Formats: sequence, structure tokens, C-alpha cells
Amino acid sequence: MDKSINKFIKTECGISEYHRLKILSKKNIFHKIRFYWFVVIATLRDYFKY
Repeated sequence: MDKSINKFIKTECGISEYHRLKILSKKNIFHKIRFYWFVVIATLRDYFKY
């Protein structure tokens, strides 16, 4: 498990989606773009939680 991402994405469902998209991002460029887009949006949403 990537502990450094837990500082940015704090929800349980967000972390599970992060790991799912991380695996898919190795397949093609569109999956990679979706992965980075998710990380940016999830970080902004979870920044003020906890």
C-alpha cells in the first residue's frame, strides 16, 4: 500500500479507486490521463477532511 497517497486522498473509497485506476493506467494513455485527473480532483476534495 502506498502510504504517501494517504496524506492526500483520505477516504476509503477514494483510496480503493486510486489503486484500481493505478493498475489500469499502465494500459494506455487515456487510462493514464483519467488516473491523474482522479488524483487531482480527489486531492482537492479531500484536502479539508479530517
